[in-house]
Amino acid sequence: MQYNTQREKLSMPEYGRAVHDMVRHVLTIGDRGKRQQCAQTIIDVMANMQPELRGQADFRQKLWDHLAFMAHYQLDVDFPYPLTRLDGEATKPEPLSYPMKRIRNRHYGHLLEQLLEHLQVMPKGEERDMLTRYVADQMKQSLYDWNRDAMDEEKIASDIARYTDGKVQLDLDAFVFDSVIQGNQQGLGKKKKKRK
Repeated sequence: MQYNTQREKLSMPEYGRAVHDMVRHVLTIGDRGKRQQCAQTIIDVMANMQPELRGQADFRQKLWDHLAFMAHYQLDVDFPYPLTRLDGEATKPEPLSYPMKRIRNRHYGHLLEQLLEHLQVMPKGEERDMLTRYVADQMKQSLYDWNRDAMDEEKIASDIARYTDGKVQLDLDAFVFDSVIQGNQQGLGKKKKKRK
């Protein structure tokens, strides 16, 4: 068979041009029995090309799906499995919309703002105090990760009061922040020492 100087695009390049030539040939066979036998031979060749996948439960079914796809679903043989269309028309999902939310302070993020809104409606008590501690520590960590110079415990206390409309107030004389985790910034800007 002569090839054009412009190589045609293979529908499944992992099987190579020889398998695609066999698929084109099986479509030209008039006798249904010979066509079925040729299709089975093509499946055996395809299975030999991918021995690492033989352990999968649906390995043979995938090969038949690939054969049907390469034949543009025009192959008239008895498929031993129900076909799964691979042409993209039936399987292409709808694009997801990007959730755009207005965030007052990007360094805190949407989830922290949601927690602060939840704090605003929580009744006073141990549960609110514990959540306030977690939120304040995370705000400090976020400020540290965003800009070390902007990390200020008074700013965090005022931001919590602002987000909760003054319902949650941090007493900085009594409240002790956890230390920030510096692992996110380690190794940046450091040069490796040369071994002698």
